[in-house]
Amino acid sequence: MKKIHLGLVVAFGLLSNFVVAQESTTIDKKYNKEIARLVKSKKVKAAFTFIEEQKDQTTEDHITLTEVLAPPFKEDQKGVVFAKMLKEAGVDSIWTDKVGNVIGLKKGSSGTSGYVGIDAHLDVVFPEGTDVTVKKVGDTLKAPGIGDDTRALANLITMVKAMNKADIKTEKDLLIVGTVGEEGLGDLRGMKYIFNDSGLKIDSWIAIDGGSMGSISNAGLGSKRYKVLIKGKGGHSWGAFELANPHHALGKAIDVFSKAAWTYTSGDIPKTSFNVGRIGGGTSVNSIPFESWMEVDMRAISPENLDDIEGILKTSVEKAITEYNASGVKGEVTYELIKIGDRPSGELSPSIPLVQRSMAATAYFGVDPSLRRGSTNINIPVSKGIPAVCIGRGGQGGGAHSLHEWYINDEPGDESIKLALLITLAQAGLEK
Repeated sequence: MKKIHLGLVVAFGLLSNFVVAQESTTIDKKYNKEIARLVKSKKVKAAFTFIEEQKDQTTEDHITLTEVLAPPFKEDQKGVVFAKMLKEAGVDSIWTDKVGNVIGLKKGSSGTSGYVGIDAHLDVVFPEGTDVTVKKVGDTLKAPGIGDDTRALANLITMVKAMNKADIKTEKDLLIVGTVGEEGLGDLRGMKYIFNDSGLKIDSWIAIDGGSMGSISNAGLGSKRYKVLIKGKGGHSWGAFELANPHHALGKAIDVFSKAAWTYTSGDIPKTSFNVGRIGGGTSVNSIPFESWMEVDMRAISPENLDDIEGILKTSVEKAITEYNASGVKGEVTYELIKIGDRPSGELSPSIPLVQRSMAATAYFGVDPSLRRGSTNINIPVSKGIPAVCIGRGGQGGGAHSLHEWYINDEPGDESIKLALLITLAQAGLEK
């Protein structure tokens, strides 16, 4: 197998979302042997051959799915297309749940309770009206969302087809899922519903997201996001001069929070970050605004540090508004803290079977596994102590979350489908 280096991850522009977890990647020999037994199976060999032969069809599915725009909170149309593909690929049953997750069931043979789930997310970051027509330039596909995460959806379809073509059955039941709400303010709503409200008993979970093979997330980078909304009476910049100004109060809040948060994050603690990402409000240059707002993102490896930085934001805003209102302005401003995102932190030991199997399967393809921490769908199960990993979709690409996103399905693109199949079979058990 061809050796692949993790430098390809840089091409996907993903290192800002995935950080090395600094853990041992030692693989217990029994898991190497387990993977070796699987790949010797005639059925698995037949599935691998089919995946290779299906390369062009996988690309066609990829293009079809990419050209159905799935903006945040509006994934329904792509969900319909994915459900149709999944049904035709050959699942035993299929349904769309209350929040829009598309779920296909492949029944296992053991009759035991508890599902093994594998997913890719339906949503992209782009708003309605974005042109998602795929353009081919040689062997390169160009379109917003072509890589993140639409390629992974196509991988799932091909994986299911390969299992049916090779008559592969697992011991445990499988859920093949197109999830909603992974990006941005979607706040992992699809996974939160599955693990908190669906009633489904999930034993383990595999997410396909991210770039090249080799990167395995076994830890979730937690984040909390707030919109700070400050309101005042508003008025004319000259005629109502001295009236309490929400923009001025917001500036003070940013200053107080930034100083306190910087002092905290500069201390001897696991990496913790904060960022004022968006600000807005006001009607014109010569008007005292009646409203001002900012959106704040805070992240931390440790749940305790995440709670601390959240507390610093709340305390800082309260202090800033109190001091501003007491500064001699006429009237006062009020504020509201609105939580717009909450992704929990968590980390799984490299020694658990799912992580070991993922590393062993990756190593089989001649790729050095690297354990990482990211903000992905696995944040939810990992925070609950449920075994979960996030693996790459394969191929090469770049420009994630931009209008010039691109993807090339070279050989590793097909091998990533084989990788997903191997990990799934190792975790769910290949029927003997």
